[in-house]
Amino acid sequence: MIYAIISDIHSNLEALNTALDALSNEKIEKYYCAGDIVGYGADPILCIEKIKKMNMESLMGNHEAGCTGFTGLSYFNDDAKSAIIWTREKISGSDIEYFGSFKFVIENDDFTITHGTLDNPESFNYMIDSYHAMKSFQLMKTRILFVGHSHIPGIFEYKNGKLGYFLKEKIILSNETKYIINIGSVGQPRDGDNRASYAVYNSEKKEIYIKRVKYNIKKAQEKILKENLPSFLASRLSAGI
Repeated sequence: MIYAIISDIHSNLEALNTALDALSNEKIEKYYCAGDIVGYGADPILCIEKIKKMNMESLMGNHEAGCTGFTGLSYFNDDAKSAIIWTREKISGSDIEYFGSFKFVIENDDFTITHGTLDNPESFNYMIDSYHAMKSFQLMKTRILFVGHSHIPGIFEYKNGKLGYFLKEKIILSNETKYIINIGSVGQPRDGDNRASYAVYNSEKKEIYIKRVKYNIKKAQEKILKENLPSFLASRLSAGI
């Protein structure tokens, strides 16, 4: 089975379309979104429609939780808060209901997906250190956990009582190792690389790829500024921060 796992689209239609165009050449059999379809960008409605049209299974990100009221606005910084308020005004009641149907954790026989960490997934903690990685490793029922939320791709691995962290474009899975794969962000990368980031998992070959693709950043920026969203949400896209 060949899976595509994307995350943190953040209403960036240009990035989403470019990533999906690239994935169309990958013989993908199943798509997943690890949360945050909306937030920050200027195209929430069209991004939601795209995910729905593809029957892509998505789970709850903190921005969906903010739009539904599950997570209070005090959780978010000022720019994120402004974007959530703007997004709420743009999307429909049926979109809010759609978000409300999302799970916090998706698990199958082969892997698990959550937005932040596996411990208290509804709190949206960031998978950015060994403490949270170990808490999630202890809870994992599968060998692989895919996460997003930090917008920074990277891999934690746990083998023979030892924890490691690295970033590779290709991972060949070992039966003796557990993995937490942060797939990065499609719509707002923050690792200094402004290209959209996503993952492809081939379960038969036991290979995971972290892939990057360039998209039309200028167009996405122009839309953000046209909607009078915070200017930093536009400028950060070219910097990848």
